[in-house]
Amino acid sequence: MSVSLRPSQALRLWQQVALGEVGEGAHDLTMRQLAILLSVYLDPPPHTVRGLAARLGVSKPVITRALDTMGAMKLVARARDELDRRNVLIRRTVEGALFVERFGDAVIAQAKALPA
Repeated sequence: MSVSLRPSQALRLWQQVALGEVGEGAHDLTMRQLAILLSVYLDPPPHTVRGLAARLGVSKPVITRALDTMGAMKLVARARDELDRRNVLIRRTVEGALFVERFGDAVIAQAKALPA
């Protein structure tokens, strides 16, 4: 599926989604946290701190801090990799899956409302 938007339409869409999330009292995620969350839920597992750090081009402590916050929100969970105890695996949660699904629905709704 291909979507064609002008830059102003794309920015308006992003603005409307952001305004809807803020107004709805949803989890207030940073851009980095949202990138991590969407990577965990949209890309196939396994997800590790090391792998996410490489994907986002940031240090492992940056990922760890973001995961601490998102873990407190119950959007992700962490567990030691039983095959390689050095790795920490990032796991999806029911709460996180529901958040991502609702977020996707919000994007679709706002996209449909865009003026032609």
